[in-house]
Amino acid sequence: MNYLKKYLGVILVLLGVCCLGVYEAVPANGLLVGALVLELIGILTFILINRFAD
Repeated sequence: MNYLKKYLGVILVLLGVCCLGVYEAVPANGLLVGALVLELIGILTFILINRFAD
């Protein structure tokens, strides 16, 4: 489980990118906001987890 926790930020960023891909097919502002939130939280999570790891 700790192995997945290390990559949680990357997974969240990839989910944000997937939201942007879905936005191309179905334009909705909620998808843009969701992608923005997922990517910001993913980047911050990646930085914080890797800074305080070990």
